[in-house]
Amino acid sequence: MPGPTQALSPNGENNNDIVPDNGTNIIPYRKNTVRGERAYSWGMAVNVYSTSITQETMSRHDITAWVNDILCLNYTKVEQLSSGAAYCQFMDLLFPGCISLKKVKFQAKLEHEYIHNFKLLQASFKRMNVDKIIPVEKLVKGRFQDNLDFIQWFKKFYDANYDGKEYDPVAARQGQDAIPPPDPGEQIFNLPKKSHHAASSPTAGASRSTSTTPKTATPTSRPSSAKKGRKTWKHRSHSLQRR
Repeated sequence: MPGPTQALSPNGENNNDIVPDNGTNIIPYRKNTVRGERAYSWGMAVNVYSTSITQETMSRHDITAWVNDILCLNYTKVEQLSSGAAYCQFMDLLFPGCISLKKVKFQAKLEHEYIHNFKLLQASFKRMNVDKIIPVEKLVKGRFQDNLDFIQWFKKFYDANYDGKEYDPVAARQGQDAIPPPDPGEQIFNLPKKSHHAASSPTAGASRSTSTTPKTATPTSRPSSAKKGRKTWKHRSHSLQRR
């Protein structure tokens, strides 16, 4: 909402309204209504405050297709937006120069790389006076609902700020391959994946059974005392024969 020194003009719905600043400078002021929601701007980004789900909220498949179409990506799930890379490029599209795409990890696969991208996004939000708080800790976990809620808000933010200019997302990435992040459902962040080679090996069962099967006792020879007794008896009988 406008501060105390930024009062609305009588016809506040006019996009060309201006607000005097200490009687010297003129600051452009815009007040837009985006899909039934208020959006305010003071010469920078138009802030969109989402209050409820509207009838025009896109499905998970439609919004993923929209992201792919705008940025030439190959995402298959909303959860893959948890890498933060797509949002960084959206900001470059909307506000050229507010973020350096060279620093964005488009091939991010691990949680700390996702956090790196969201820090860049937070910095661009601050630079453009975007009020939205980014729930980084929730988004990087790759949960469906958290990522769906955020992209739904971002779609409305995009609609409020896009001016229709052409944009080449592939050229903007400057040769970086935008590989879709791995499916969060199949990944445990910051932990190496366990190898299943041993479990699937055909010799695994044989080696396991060999290690667990108790060893059978092998027959042992007669005690050495018996051998000694036999030798002693033969010696005595031989001495008796001599006598």
